Amino acid sequence: MAEITIADLVANGTMNAEMAAVLWAAVDEQKSFLTVAIPRFAGKTTTSNAVLALRPPHVPLHHVAGEPDLMERLKRERRGGYLVVAEFAYAPVPGYIWGAPVRRVLETAHEGGYALQTALHALGPEAGIMEVTHGNGVSDEHASTFKLVVYIERFGSSYAGFWRRVTQLYEVEGVEGGRPIGRPLFRWHAQQDSFEQVEEPSQWGRDRTALARRAGVIRELVEAGRTSAADVAAAVERFSASVA
Repeated sequence: MAEITIADLVANGTMNAEMAAVLWAAVDEQKSFLTVAIPRFAGKTTTSNAVLALRPPHVPLHHVAGEPDLMERLKRERRGGYLVVAEFAYAPVPGYIWGAPVRRVLETAHEGGYALQTALHALGPEAGIMEVTHGNGVSDEHASTFKLVVYIERFGSSYAGFWRRVTQLYEVEGVEGGRPIGRPLFRWHAQQDSFEQVEEPSQWGRDRTALARRAGVIRELVEAGRTSAADVAAAVERFSASVA
């Protein structure tokens, strides 16, 4: 099965090009993000992977599950890049972690200077952060590693007919008492099936001209039907070279 890219997600209406641009800028600057969704099969992993594919090619991904020895080694070696956890979930699935392993991963990200990407099930961005803190005993300081929550909802009554929307991009400015302090950047309006930009990011993507150019790159790929992984990678490379 072909890899689903950020351009595919814009083409099928999961998000718009401006949202894709904000996500691209976030991983360009190695910001940690949490993908939250309801219910199952909402596309958490697909969306997360599509966003991570936009990162600079020299930025490594370290797939981890909170293993004590590996966490200690990563803290010492400070390799940079993203720690990637399949999911924060209390379930007997390889790569899914809960409790102490979650705390070890967040501690490693904080102390080792890593960005972090993972996913979980929750009813909204705020509830997602609270699953990290209240659900797993993660401190406010460590939970503040997350700077962005991507919230997805799934619609449709059968697997073949499912459709998805990123109904909110939420910027996390900090965590206090286990709750996020932040604001939505984008919202989806169900009646019009449209996206509204509410705010601009304050912790990344401050160059508004560059953000608009990123959105233009994504839009051009979609309009030309060039949405493959190779097409997106080439476009990212061209953009990076143009701003170097």
